[in-house]
Amino acid sequence: MSATCKEIKILQPTKEIWPGHPDSSISKNIRNKTRIARENLTFRIEFILLGFSDFLNIQGFLFVVILVIYMSILLGNGLIIIITNIDPDVQTPMYFFLKNLSFLEICYTSVMVPRMLKNLWTQSRNISFIACAVQFYFFLVFRITESLLLAAMAFDHYVTICKPLYYPVIMNHKKQVQLVIGSWISGIPVEIQLTYQIFSLPFCGSNKLNNVFCDIPPLMKIVCGDITMSELFIFVNAVVFVIPLLLLILVSYIKIITTILKLPSVIGRHKAFSTYSSHFMVVELLFGSEMMAHWIPKCKKSKGIDKLLSLVYCIGIPMFNPLMYSLRNKDIIAALKKILPK
Repeated sequence: MSATCKEIKILQPTKEIWPGHPDSSISKNIRNKTRIARENLTFRIEFILLGFSDFLNIQGFLFVVILVIYMSILLGNGLIIIITNIDPDVQTPMYFFLKNLSFLEICYTSVMVPRMLKNLWTQSRNISFIACAVQFYFFLVFRITESLLLAAMAFDHYVTICKPLYYPVIMNHKKQVQLVIGSWISGIPVEIQLTYQIFSLPFCGSNKLNNVFCDIPPLMKIVCGDITMSELFIFVNAVVFVIPLLLLILVSYIKIITTILKLPSVIGRHKAFSTYSSHFMVVELLFGSEMMAHWIPKCKKSKGIDKLLSLVYCIGIPMFNPLMYSLRNKDIIAALKKILPK
């Protein structure tokens, strides 16, 4: 009897672990995969815009500076819209395009700067996946619209200088409206596709975007999958939109400068250059920063250059536009004197 009991004691079964048991290796693998998927999902739901986190000691100062710049952008571009609407002396095709450009700058800046100010004020740099995608989409659409409007303005200047007799036929009001509407809507389908292409990529690892808003370079840095097709689509997008527009503007201004240099009057040449040089300076600033941001190899960029160029997009160009077009334009200054107190 004792032997039997001893045998039973020795042969007592151990704790049985079946495949669905919590301690089984299969269950542990499932839990690990679930945890990793949950972490990756968290990264996809939310990003962190590092912004000015390197300058924690001057967050308040940066908030005040950016707020002042933002208010000046709203005021300057708003004044141009008001002037071109109420003063009959500046209700010409050139100012029709300028009015649309000023409205665009207000929309363009308002997509990014309020979020930047909120992050500085609250010290909370989180941005949801959807909010980042929306900000990214409108940023791209407004960038393309601005490029198209600048190209339309360059073409208008070309016709004014080089084909003055044909101007009423070539640039009638219907043509102007068509160019403006085309500028606003042409980039919409392409940028929807590009936004979908970027935000359908697998974001894993870090969810930190070292920038002040959701832009292409910082987003591509945290993608962990194959980005060959996305980079190809971005390149094709630049080739289709940016390069032809830049060539159109350059050819237009080469012809404009050639024609102006042939004018017999020195005063006439000076007036023509002062009128159209502002537009050319804006074009240089926009396309120059565009090429530096996306066409310079990553290995040759210094640390923080993407963030600096993003600030040029956000507040630099919109702030300089009204200054360049108003301070260097006698018609705008004369209209300002009419509506503002002496």
